[in-house]
Amino acid sequence: MELSELLDLSPLAWQEIATALFCGFVIGLERQLRGKPAGIRTSILIVLGTYVFIAASVSTNTEVTDPSRIIGQVITGVGFLGAGVMLTRDGMVLGVTSAATIWMLAAVGVCIGIGQDAAAIKLSLLVVAVLLGIDALENSSAAMRRGVHRKYSEWTERNGSFFKRRKGDRLKAHWQDPDEPNP
Repeated sequence: MELSELLDLSPLAWQEIATALFCGFVIGLERQLRGKPAGIRTSILIVLGTYVFIAASVSTNTEVTDPSRIIGQVITGVGFLGAGVMLTRDGMVLGVTSAATIWMLAAVGVCIGIGQDAAAIKLSLLVVAVLLGIDALENSSAAMRRGVHRKYSEWTERNGSFFKRRKGDRLKAHWQDPDEPNP
């Protein structure tokens, strides 16, 4: 077997694989440096996986098949992945930006899969600019951190939790469960 046969990944292309690695790395680096879900590894795998599915579907395009259906299925599947990083804590929903970032990672992978590598790179840089730019804007103005846009740490510093505790809640907090092995 020749080296060219070993390196052949048809219908995939090494240039597009490199683009997927770069785009996932750029967005993932921003997320990882800030300690957010979906860091470098996850971001690269989402972009690369989306690219592989789209490129494979485009290569099997016939009169009977429709590659756009694969795009729809990938978007749905990635939506479930994004939902997995969202959670509620003390009545606040956290991780929505990470979920939206995961959705954009899939969109970048779709761009690469349909041959729009330059658009994918530009979108990746735009995503990082939005993530960093809005964060800088929020940090520079208290008005940008009102209501639900407050940081979680601001809620816990001010109230001890998101909701103020009622008198009866304090009593229940000291109640011991008899089935608990280490009371």
